[in-house]
Amino acid sequence: MLTTTVPGRLVHRAAVAETLITGRRRVGADRFALSAQWPRVHPVYVSPDRTAYEPLLVAETVRPCGALPAHAEYGVPHDDRFVLHGLRAAVPRPGHLAVEAAPAPPAAPVVGVTVTPRRHRGGRPDALTRAADVRLGDERVATVRLDVSWTRESVYRRLRGGRTAGAVPVAPLPPALPPAAVGHALPADVVLSPPGPAGRLRLRVDTAHPVFFDHPLDHVPGTLFLEAAGQAARVCTAGRRSPVSLHASFRRYAELDRPVRVEVCDDGRTVLQVRALRGESTVFECAVEVAEP
Repeated sequence: MLTTTVPGRLVHRAAVAETLITGRRRVGADRFALSAQWPRVHPVYVSPDRTAYEPLLVAETVRPCGALPAHAEYGVPHDDRFVLHGLRAAVPRPGHLAVEAAPAPPAAPVVGVTVTPRRHRGGRPDALTRAADVRLGDERVATVRLDVSWTRESVYRRLRGGRTAGAVPVAPLPPALPPAAVGHALPADVVLSPPGPAGRLRLRVDTAHPVFFDHPLDHVPGTLFLEAAGQAARVCTAGRRSPVSLHASFRRYAELDRPVRVEVCDDGRTVLQVRALRGESTVFECAVEVAEP
């Protein structure tokens, strides 16, 4: 039985508490089984009453599961920069994400990952799609699909125009929505401001947040956008419904020093359309399916 997490650099995490993945094994050509341990208490991934895991935890468990085989199995250099393009995560039965009375064994949950490498460069892939089933015991509790690519550090720096994590100014934090309105207990974990003109929300980017900024970044991370989509859905439904699936596309980098507004389109059905815009450019969009909590 595994009792430690994998090295953080293999899953792009600095804090042990945010690493989650405890091991991996190859089970076929481009197929892997990864084990994880979920925390019983967490500011973002566990409900305020500590009874249920949030669907975002599923995505954040699987998201590093592409980086790990990319580095450990396909020889991708550790200093290459990864770019998330798309993510689909579905939790068909949220009731199966209950927090148990004791920590889950390190062998559970188990994430079965099928990796499809793409666009080989010099004999190695520089992009991949990964499809994953997340299981707790014999139950499949979620499915996730991600599209990711990576590039060399030197190329990334040219793309980013010399922006680096420590040298980029950060826009002042706008006020936060009431935590209860977005399903959290603390104002520090709220990533949206109160609605402004036309009902638009503004993204709150706190670079000191230990989860969204586990390590220094020169742009708004995808994790924060996914959390914003979930919080926006709760605001739009006045807390009556909770996210059970996400279908997200990451269009372009969002800079830390430029305001990002968040818009929600609710057609009265079970799927809300969430967009994040910098000026008039869409940087992120997500279809959020909601269900009764």
